[in-house]
Amino acid sequence: MNSYSRQDVLRILQISSRQLQGWERAGLIQPQQTYSFQDLGQLRTLRSLREEDVPAASIRHSVSAMKAVAGMKNPLIEATVVRNGSRIAFRHLGAMVDPIRRQLIFDFERAGQKEAVAEAVPLASPNAGLQRVQDQFLLAVQAEEAGDKQSAIQLYTEILNADPGYAAAYINLGTIFFHLRQYGRAEELYRKATQADPEYVLAFFDLGNVLDELERYDESIEAYRHATQLAPRYADAHYNLALAYERKGERRDALRHWQAYVRLDRTGPWADHARIQIRKLLGREKLAIAWRTDRFVAPAPRRAGLSVVPSEE
Repeated sequence: MNSYSRQDVLRILQISSRQLQGWERAGLIQPQQTYSFQDLGQLRTLRSLREEDVPAASIRHSVSAMKAVAGMKNPLIEATVVRNGSRIAFRHLGAMVDPIRRQLIFDFERAGQKEAVAEAVPLASPNAGLQRVQDQFLLAVQAEEAGDKQSAIQLYTEILNADPGYAAAYINLGTIFFHLRQYGRAEELYRKATQADPEYVLAFFDLGNVLDELERYDESIEAYRHATQLAPRYADAHYNLALAYERKGERRDALRHWQAYVRLDRTGPWADHARIQIRKLLGREKLAIAWRTDRFVAPAPRRAGLSVVPSEE
């Protein structure tokens, strides 16, 4: 059987007509009356992702980004989809890709570890020199995971000496110094990462974190905002941006980014905290409106003008 009707699809996948129409409205699949076997594979993937509460908008954005990064026609079929927080990543040709951040992700799960840990590696054309640097990068990541920070620092430093434009090494080295509370050194490395790759979202996000730690809130807000401009669906950047605005007392800006966060990440403790902040901020706004209303003095009602008309008697 080479094609399937809409009713066939609903029966085979055990989904409702409303679900299928919702995926079509969300732009996850094109509306059609007959479906191919490949279409069924795509729909199965969509069903699994939606069952895991991955937002439809996040799926659509990741698929569009993967098409641009890898030149794929249909990433949901041509690559293996892997959930990566509130977004999705793709396994393809032995690598795992986060297309929104435009990074490779080192897949520890594939390497036999218990959990998958995402470490950023900039996308680039493979060659022998780059392969050696990436192999050394993975050794550095493994040393870091094993708690051997000195070896990791040495390896990252050697990478940067060999390739001063390797933004991911700046980031990971900066993060080591951040955890050592050497914030000045961490800031320097994060800034070098933003210079090495001005579209590296994580570099601006981490720069915002260290500036926030240094209580330089205006600068941290600028860094977080840049991250959200590069990746509007980067939920963590919206979360930290909301916190930074709250510290400055700019409640309306904070509210906007709390709301953006819960649209992108609907479940979990961080989403719960964001909703609490939204309720608090909305409550304050209502009180402010009520206070202004109490001070308002309405004009006295006008009385109809009456005049005495003398009798003509």
